[in-house]
Amino acid sequence: MPALSRPGRLLAWLSLPLLLLAWLVWHHLRGPLLPGYVLQSRPLVQRVVASGEVSSTSLAQIGSEITGVVSARHVREGDRVRQGDLLLELHDSEQQARLREAEAALAQLAEAARPQAAAALREAQTNLEQASRERARREALAERRLVSSEALEQARRAETAARVARDRAQLAAAALAEQGSETRLLEERLAAARAALARTRIHAAADGVVQSRQVEPGDLVQPGRTLLTLARDHSREILLPLDEKNLAPVAPGQRATVIADAFPERPLAAHVDWLEPKVDSARGTLDVHLALDEDAAFLRQGMTVSVSIETAHRDAALVIPNDALQARHGARAQVLRLDAQGRVEAVEVHLGLRGTALSEVLEGLAEGDRVLAAPAEAGTRVRLAVRELPPDAGAP
Repeated sequence: MPALSRPGRLLAWLSLPLLLLAWLVWHHLRGPLLPGYVLQSRPLVQRVVASGEVSSTSLAQIGSEITGVVSARHVREGDRVRQGDLLLELHDSEQQARLREAEAALAQLAEAARPQAAAALREAQTNLEQASRERARREALAERRLVSSEALEQARRAETAARVARDRAQLAAAALAEQGSETRLLEERLAAARAALARTRIHAAADGVVQSRQVEPGDLVQPGRTLLTLARDHSREILLPLDEKNLAPVAPGQRATVIADAFPERPLAAHVDWLEPKVDSARGTLDVHLALDEDAAFLRQGMTVSVSIETAHRDAALVIPNDALQARHGARAQVLRLDAQGRVEAVEVHLGLRGTALSEVLEGLAEGDRVLAAPAEAGTRVRLAVRELPPDAGAP
């Protein structure tokens, strides 16, 4: 190849800056490369995501019905108990003595007092029969004037006294009979003694897990003092203190996913059960109660969980990533859209459902529109570095 002449070399050196300048002008006219998205229609789930804790709808506060001293404790925190399991024992020497006394009184009635009353009744009946015969004999003699009227009157008084004695013996025997008042009284006394002894044994009223204890052997306990706290089985719930700003879309019956921070690989299905009737003005939150669809034994009272509540769903919606929304105010926002020449224009949009990563566009944009995810001046030309639309799984 023939070498360039000196004028040719000079022209080549002079053209390089011109080419560089032309490239810079062309690059400037194309504009900077900015990230953005091409809008598409896809399914969209609106979710409210917040942190809560494991709670219980039924915490049993277990105490003593009587004043006493604890002799034994059979459970501690975390123990699972069944209904009827023995939890605590109180010293029972006084109750045992009263029980033995009541049993002895009832036995004495059956073995001695009742037979004696029956014998006394038979004796009184015999005496009455004898007095009646004597009265009849004297009345017959008096008709023949063989006895005085005074002797007849004595016989009649004797018969009356014998009848009164017989009636008293009947009442006493009836009171001491198996269904008599005295027997029932002693049986009630025995039942009371047994009940008093039973109150020295504190049992679980339901299946559950011991949450706390405030008692040890040797402690003096009194009625009204909580000794153990028991969380009943199948009463677990999720308590979600939700910021009142996020309250509007939440309603009972909505599905939710619960993930315990300690067990992220074990998500749980739940649903919104009910909402507290008032807002905590100090925290600006309202407690939302979620019921688990299935009980989970690995959950513990007070455990921290992440909750995602599905508040609405669209099978197909024009979606825009939330990082492309600017000057957002309620259901209105501003979006930077690129026209066919790549120039930036500010567009007002009306939003519908709002997910954790995507929002629904109701007005202002169409499928295929290109929008920026970075600030830019309206009217300038830019190039779009297209990003994939983010998934909106709504995971906590």
